Amino acid sequence: MRPTLHHVRDATVYLIQGLRTALPALLGMCLLPYVFFLLVVLVVLLPWLPFLVRPMRALANAERRRAGRALGREIPEPYPELRGTPVEQSVGLLRSASTWRDAAWMAAHGTSGLVMAALAIALVPGILFALSMPLWWWAAPEGSVSAFVALDSWPKALTLPFAQAGLNTAVLLWVVPRCAHWQARLAEALLRPTRRASLSERVERLTETRAEALEAHGAELRRIERDLHDGTQAQLVAVALRLGLADRRFDADPAAARALFLEAREGVEDALAQLRSVIRGIYPPILSDRGLGGAVRALAAGQPIPVTLDLPDADPRAPAAVEAAAYFVVAESLTNIARHSGASHAWISVRRDGPVLRLTARDDGKGGADPARGSGLAGIRRRVAALDGTTCLDSPDGEGTTLTVELPCGS
Repeated sequence: MRPTLHHVRDATVYLIQGLRTALPALLGMCLLPYVFFLLVVLVVLLPWLPFLVRPMRALANAERRRAGRALGREIPEPYPELRGTPVEQSVGLLRSASTWRDAAWMAAHGTSGLVMAALAIALVPGILFALSMPLWWWAAPEGSVSAFVALDSWPKALTLPFAQAGLNTAVLLWVVPRCAHWQARLAEALLRPTRRASLSERVERLTETRAEALEAHGAELRRIERDLHDGTQAQLVAVALRLGLADRRFDADPAAARALFLEAREGVEDALAQLRSVIRGIYPPILSDRGLGGAVRALAAGQPIPVTLDLPDADPRAPAAVEAAAYFVVAESLTNIARHSGASHAWISVRRDGPVLRLTARDDGKGGADPARGSGLAGIRRRVAALDGTTCLDSPDGEGTTLTVELPCGS
């Protein structure tokens, strides 16, 4: 019973709070035809349309947030960026479906929201009024009614008010929650982006992702070239020089030639070590051998601070590119935590949620992480965006840092 009462209470509060947007929407609905008439007839006022729609959009955004909290999912804004001169922006607004959908929502919510809020406000006092009626019905003016029947005798006074209270209670328990849900669904239906707008936003997102993927690919190639040129290639050149010197001294000074050969061998070993490091940078072999879970455990074991892991026991393997990106995200996050956060403990979570691989890296450090300061977070974002993933950073000062990454990995 308690969950039902809480649900009714939340629905009643939601409908009453709807007055904050229903009343302005009703007023805007009444003024909107005159505004658009003046804008169409008086071309002089047309450039002011971008400023005049701001209150309507602010009201719609407030309802999006309110309905999103009630539905448990975010309702994105459908407004494209305004470009061009004020007149061009105004023409674009008049041609935009979001403008007319906002106006339609104002008309629907301004009337229905007011009626639903009045119903929610009146029901509880109506129940209390009906229950108290048997105590004073005899003093009420002649013709007073309860349950649509006139009260003129004790039998009616002892039965009809309770029937009215039961009816009001049924409406409160059954109708009010559905009205709240319907109001939220109405806002979602009219205020969410249209399919065309969603596709347009998706195209823009894919364009940005493609650019970031190319940038990340170019940066990776430059890193590999730099590592090979400055490391492995330099070591091999030194080995070649030592072998050449040893060859010249072999007959005259075998001991010195032997020393040069030994130095060359050490140089070859160093070059091999650097080459293995480059290979690990392209795709860590530990991912092939032990999977993402084992690779993350190996990363955590090498950290200077304790790391608590939350890893799946037997999740299916993700594609190689996704596992490599996840590995580098965890590696870079742990490096940032160890170097910059001042934390005493870190937490790493890797979970498969349907077609999404979700990674969370959290610490109890000083917070204040900023991708613009070159702490490796910008590189993480580019690498994740290259796979059409998302990155979310929460790092308030003094409260630690939480990095959440979602990577699509198929079903």
